[in-house]
Amino acid sequence: MARAERDDRDRRDDRLDDRRDDARDRRETHTRERPRRPARPAMDAREAARSAVRQVGELTGAEPEGVVSLERGEEGWRVGVEVVEIHRIPDTTDVLALYQVTVDDHGDLVSYRRAKRYSRCQSEEGGG
Repeated sequence: MARAERDDRDRRDDRLDDRRDDARDRRETHTRERPRRPARPAMDAREAARSAVRQVGELTGAEPEGVVSLERGEEGWRVGVEVVEIHRIPDTTDVLALYQVTVDDHGDLVSYRRAKRYSRCQSEEGGG
């Protein structure tokens, strides 16, 4: 009788092992089918503007004056950053520049360029 009990126990163990294998296979399949999420969440407009201002300051060595435009684009955020390139006395004659910056959804720089340069006293309509 002891041999019959051992055989029954072995069969139960085999069935239990089979069920565990099936459960593991289902978990692995389920895990593989899940869509991947981005490592970091996308930035909002405020964070994108801060990132652009910081990076323009680091790249140019000039003092950012502020954000003058902000727009969501295909590559990320397009930010217009005004920078003081040359300080003068009186400060109404400072030379400013407008940099167009694109940062992706994680705040990484995609592109930047100086779009225009002008004196602080020039009106926007006066061009420059």
